[in-house]
Amino acid sequence: MSGIPHDHYDPKSGAEKWLHRRLPIVGLMYDTLMIPTPKNLNWMWIWGVVLTFTLVMQIVTGVVLVMHYTPHVDMAFASVEHIMRNVNGGHMIRYIHQNGASLFFVAVYAHIFRALYYGSYKSPREVTWIIGILMFVVMMGTAFMGYVLPWGQMSFHGTAVITGLFGTIPFIGEAIQTWLLGASAVGQPALNRFFSLHYLLPFLLLGLTIVHIWAFHTTGNNNPTGVEVRRGSKEEAEKDTLPFWPYFVIKDLFALAVIMTVFFAVVGFMPNYLGHPDNYIEANPLATPTHIVPEWYFLPFYAILRAFDQDVWLVIAVNWVTFGIVDAAFFGVIAMFGAIVVMALAPWLDTSSVRSGRYRPMFKWWFALLVITFFVLMWAGAMPAEGIYPYIALIGSTYWFAYFLIILPLLGVIEKPLPAPATIEDDFNAHYAPKSGGAAPALEPAE
Repeated sequence: MSGIPHDHYDPKSGAEKWLHRRLPIVGLMYDTLMIPTPKNLNWMWIWGVVLTFTLVMQIVTGVVLVMHYTPHVDMAFASVEHIMRNVNGGHMIRYIHQNGASLFFVAVYAHIFRALYYGSYKSPREVTWIIGILMFVVMMGTAFMGYVLPWGQMSFHGTAVITGLFGTIPFIGEAIQTWLLGASAVGQPALNRFFSLHYLLPFLLLGLTIVHIWAFHTTGNNNPTGVEVRRGSKEEAEKDTLPFWPYFVIKDLFALAVIMTVFFAVVGFMPNYLGHPDNYIEANPLATPTHIVPEWYFLPFYAILRAFDQDVWLVIAVNWVTFGIVDAAFFGVIAMFGAIVVMALAPWLDTSSVRSGRYRPMFKWWFALLVITFFVLMWAGAMPAEGIYPYIALIGSTYWFAYFLIILPLLGVIEKPLPAPATIEDDFNAHYAPKSGGAAPALEPAE
C-alpha cells in the first residue's frame, strides 16, 4: 500500500467482500488507480504510460508475427517476405513491430533523462531506479536479438560483430562466445537461441514493469520540485496530491494519442526511414557490408565502444598495468557496459541534498551538455571509425564518464542551490492559482 495517507478500497456488496477476502485483486487495482499523485507533474511524466502501452503493443504484434515466422537460416528471410507480401495485414503488423522498437527507445531515453534531471533516482527511490536500469538492459538485449531475426545482411554481420565482443574477454571470452552462438560462428544455433530469447524477454520485461510500478505504492511519485508529499495526515496529503484517476489518466491518454498519431504517420508513410537498406538483402556470410552499424538506439554506446582504440593513452596504460590482459577491444567492451553502470550508480554519485535540477543553476548547464553529448555520440556512432569521428567519440565518451564520476559528486559540494518551495501545494499555486483580475490559469507549467 502507498505510504501516502489516502482512502483505500472498501468492498460494499457481499460478493465484493467474499472476493476481497480471498483474492484482493479489485482492491489492488483500485489502489493503483486512486494512488495519490503529486498535483504539479508536468508533461515529462507521460513517458511511463507510453512505455507500458508500447510494451503491450510489441508483445501482441510479436505473437502474431511468430505465427508466420520460420526460425531457420534457409527460410527466415523468405518467411519475413511472406509476412510482408502474403499475410493479410502482415506488412502493417511487421512495420508496427519494427518501428515500435524505435518508439520504445525514444520513450525510454526521455524517461531516463527526465529522471536524471529531476533527481527521481534519489532516496527513497534508489531501488526503483535500479529496476528501471535493469529494464533498460533487458530492452537492449531484446531489441538486439530481434534485429537478428530478419536474417538480412546487417542482421547477420551485426550479430557477428556484437557477439565477437564477448570473445575479447580474457581467458573465457572464446568459450562464452561459443556458448552464446552455439557454434564457432553465426548460424542456425545462434538464430534458434536469439529467437527463443527475443520471444521470452518481453514477458520478463513486463514482470519488471509491474514491479517498477508497484514500487511507487511505497515511495510515491517524484515531481518537478523534488519536494516530498506531506504524509502527516490525509488532509495534508490531499493538498499536495490528486488521485491518479481521472486526472492523470486522462492527461496520459491525451499525450499517448498525440504520440501514437505521429507514430502511425511514420509507420504509414516512412516505415523504413530508421532502418538500413542492407537488411533487405538476404544474409551472405561471404559478402560483408562496407559499413556495419547497429540500430540508431544503440549508436551512443557503440560510439563509446569504438572510441577507446589502441592509441588512447588510458588504454595503453591499462594494457601495460595488466600485462596485456586488457587490450583495446576488451577496454571498449568495459567502457560500453560501464556507461550504463555509472548511470545505475547515480543515486550514490550525486552528493547534492537538493533533488530537482530546477533549483540547481550549475547542474543545469552540465546536464544540458550531457544531453548534447548523448546526441553527438549517437551521430558519431553512425559514422565510419576513421578521420575525426573517433576523436569526437572519445571526447563525448570522456564527458559521459566525467559527468557521473566527477561532476555530480563535486556539484554537491560547490554548488549553491536556489530555494525550493516548502510544499508541492506552494509550487502548484505559484503556477496555477488565479491571478487577481487575470484569466484562468493554464493547465500546465511552462517547464
